[in-house]
Amino acid sequence: MLDLRMIDELTRKLGESLPPGVNQTKEELERRFRSVLTGAFERMNLVSREEFDARCKMLEETRAKLQALEEQLEQMQSG
Repeated sequence: MLDLRMIDELTRKLGESLPPGVNQTKEELERRFRSVLTGAFERMNLVSREEFDARCKMLEETRAKLQALEEQLEQMQSG
C-alpha cells in the first residue's frame, strides 16, 4: 500500500529545495514531482510496515504448524 503522506512530504521537501528564482513554477513542479514519485513507488509494489509484520507473523505460525506436523509424521512412522 502506498503511503501518500510520505509522497507529499518528499514533494514538499523537493519543492523547498528549489532555487528562489524557480518559485513562480513551484506548484507545477511539485505536481510533477508527486506524479513521478507516485508512479515510481507504485511500480516498486511496496507494502506497509503493518502488512509486512502481519505476513511475518503468519509465516512464523505456519512454520510452527509445519514443525508440529513433521514431528507427528515422524512419530507415526517410528511407532
